Amino acid sequence: MKLKTLLMGAIATTALAPAALAERGSDGHVNIIYWQAPSILNPYLSGGTKDIESASLIIEPLGRYDQNGALVPYLAEEIPTVENGGVSEDLTSVTWKLKPDLLWSDGSPVTSADVKFTAEYCMHPEGGCAQRAKFDGVESVEAVDDLTVTVTFSQPQPNPYGPFMGGQSPIIQAAQFADCLGAKAPECTDANFSPIGTGPFVVTDFRPNDVIQMEANPNFRDPAKPAFATLTFKGGGDATAAGRAVLETGEFDYAWNLQLAPDVLAKMAEAGKGVPVAAFGTLVERIEMNMTDPSPDLPEGERSTVAHPHPILSDMKVRQALSMAIDRELLVEVGYGQAGRATCNLVPAPALYASDNTECLTQDLEGAKALLEEAGWTDSDGDGIREKDGMKLSLLYQTSTNAVRQDFQALIKDWWNQIGVETELRNVDASVFFGGDPGSPDTFQKFYADVEMYANNFDGTDPQAYLSMYRCGNEPKPSSQWQGENINRFCSEEYDALLDELARTGELDKRGEIAKKLNDMLTKESYTIVPLVDRGRVSAHSVTLGGVILNTWDSELWNVADWYRVK
Repeated sequence: MKLKTLLMGAIATTALAPAALAERGSDGHVNIIYWQAPSILNPYLSGGTKDIESASLIIEPLGRYDQNGALVPYLAEEIPTVENGGVSEDLTSVTWKLKPDLLWSDGSPVTSADVKFTAEYCMHPEGGCAQRAKFDGVESVEAVDDLTVTVTFSQPQPNPYGPFMGGQSPIIQAAQFADCLGAKAPECTDANFSPIGTGPFVVTDFRPNDVIQMEANPNFRDPAKPAFATLTFKGGGDATAAGRAVLETGEFDYAWNLQLAPDVLAKMAEAGKGVPVAAFGTLVERIEMNMTDPSPDLPEGERSTVAHPHPILSDMKVRQALSMAIDRELLVEVGYGQAGRATCNLVPAPALYASDNTECLTQDLEGAKALLEEAGWTDSDGDGIREKDGMKLSLLYQTSTNAVRQDFQALIKDWWNQIGVETELRNVDASVFFGGDPGSPDTFQKFYADVEMYANNFDGTDPQAYLSMYRCGNEPKPSSQWQGENINRFCSEEYDALLDELARTGELDKRGEIAKKLNDMLTKESYTIVPLVDRGRVSAHSVTLGGVILNTWDSELWNVADWYRVK
């Protein structure tokens, strides 16, 4: 089967939750809590899920992925396909048509010029765009008329749904961001903190790393939605407090990402105030190995850049040994229970793209020790820490502050100590760690540590854009204001060539084979990424909140316009 055949009308027309409201704002106030607080409301300047999902309440893409991974139109009239003429027969272009009479929240019309500008904003050569992989292969974006825009690719693109699809690639208003191109992007505080949007809500007050106050968008395209007149988006704290606020006290209506031990979550749910909801998608907890030197002894601007290879982790045998020492099944048992599965894959789903990579599932401490010996790392002075050429095998291991992650750190530190690796642990407040502040030394993009642990996933069911994040040159660096998706600074000409092959391959089975090979190159062939747990998404909502449909393929808040109060 070819993807071109899939494009011949196989896009779902899934109905969203039935409206259960009489008029906009009739259900009063709704409270949402994310224990990772948003630091910015512009997903093009942050790869943090907290920022992408909070922004999705305000700014929207042309289309989204529903709870089944099917494509559904939002600002667009329909999803372009070969059958409806939206995708060219040669697969080199896709044409989107906006719904007529769309308005920005300030009352001005939404036009194709805004769509074209959005591409220019992210693709600007002097800027740093956190979602640059979404526009991989784009040659031009042309506004054909006020409601029509055509994206042309440099070669046939069997999957043309990178730009403007999903919560990671929303449309921004050209007028608001006109003076924010390139290096100026991070300086536009008003636009980045209070974007003018088309979504169901508008910002009335934003306190970064704390709380956002919103009200219903008076110009939202459905006059009966949203049901809630106002919304509070509270950030910060921890997963435990967030879970209690919904499940035990009922203070909040929705809590995201309840990364809690299974017994803790079950105990909270007994209070009867809320309901946990869970689903598997592509969310993988992993360790990224820094391929560059983060030493503070280097001049500022050169730390964690490709100018300086990592003095220890450039050795693949060291990276492989670190992976071999980990007991992933125990991590699942301790941290997630039935909401987690041990994995060796960066791309765990859909099945078409999931490699049969299972070698890492068996812990092998003795094998890890032998591999380090083979690489020349020995404990010559008997202090339990290996060394080579006068350098100690010592690593700084960082992640965000979270009870489950700190449990993982403690276990992994112990396993690494058993094979002779000295490990210093560091945890950073999640709002800072996943923030996009180019001036902060503590973001996961800047990566001022040797290894770091976090989880993310990709929009939709095709991993092409996700795997493209690890293309050479896409790493965070000073010239991109430390934006970029290639977090570990991996670079391989062979990998990049295979990415190009994936981009022009239409046969689904062949796309699956290529994606699996790319996954394996990052994991079991290079160990620059060490997957740990395929995590089910676990959140919770109040028993009085209706319309919630958990979505692991897009923003969790994808259908907030359909939420309502259960009377």
